[in-house]
Amino acid sequence: MPEQEDANLEVLSDLCTPWCVHVVATLRIAEHISAGREQIDDLAAAAGCDPYALHRVLTYLVAKGVFEEAPSGRFRLNEAARGLLNPTLCIGLDLDGIGGRFAYAWGTLLTYVRTGAPAYHELFGLPFWEDLNAHPDIGASFDALIGPTGHGTPDPEFQITGGWGSVRTVVDVGGGTGAMLAEILRRWPEIHGTLVDLPRTVALSGETFQTAGVAERVTTVGQSFFDPLPAGADLYLLKGILNDWPDAEARAILSRCAEAARPLGRVVVLGGVTTDEAPRRLMIEMVLVGGKHRTVSEFRELVREAGLEVLAAERQPSGYFVVECRPT
Repeated sequence: MPEQEDANLEVLSDLCTPWCVHVVATLRIAEHISAGREQIDDLAAAAGCDPYALHRVLTYLVAKGVFEEAPSGRFRLNEAARGLLNPTLCIGLDLDGIGGRFAYAWGTLLTYVRTGAPAYHELFGLPFWEDLNAHPDIGASFDALIGPTGHGTPDPEFQITGGWGSVRTVVDVGGGTGAMLAEILRRWPEIHGTLVDLPRTVALSGETFQTAGVAERVTTVGQSFFDPLPAGADLYLLKGILNDWPDAEARAILSRCAEAARPLGRVVVLGGVTTDEAPRRLMIEMVLVGGKHRTVSEFRELVREAGLEVLAAERQPSGYFVVECRPT
């Protein structure tokens, strides 16, 4: 067993530091300093906030190693503060966008631990996915944080049993605006694809497929993946989907895939499954939506209940942990 580092409970329970970082990210303080506004009054005016309160936040962060304060009272960027110029990092910290939803959602952790169910709706009035639909600006910041329009960075470098030579049709289930499917179709010119996601999402996919030069080989279907899926494809892809759902919903999604894939298709899962020996970590999606990261043993039981069996489960050189299933 690896040796544990000594834990300092006072440091681990500190809430002041992360909230100060969230605040300066939301106010774009690093951007204002980078633009030449270094005096506290100028910074406060640019950020639209109280100079006394901002000054206390900045001096606190200086003591923690974020920003520098010159003897003249000017604030400057150091290496840590320059990280706040990273647009993706700022999206995740911005309290006015999805970063705020994530930050405040951690306040529901006690309810999640007590009940095993998310309490996001108690804080924001709606469950997470419905909240994003009801607030398009929050939904847009979530998409921007996750990657190419909400579905992560596309990387088709994963292998399947027997290779891709026999695959002619792929259905990307919950595939966002099609970034991953587009890359698969670019890599394999003989494959035709179907993108399944909610109508508002697939409506944004046209540019993705046109830019990739694969639009003539794609069909889009605007629907929930809890409804019957287009049937008869060779491969049904679930990338980063199942870890966002509790067992009942994940089982329902897998059941729809099993129905559509029968008799000869297969279901490929990327993300959300790990080896039995992997550490059991707490993830934000558990608090937001009650999602789960499942071990292979747990996943085998889940897919069995959905009418599937696991053919292969392994971590590949690409970094993906790939699970292949077929209908029973």
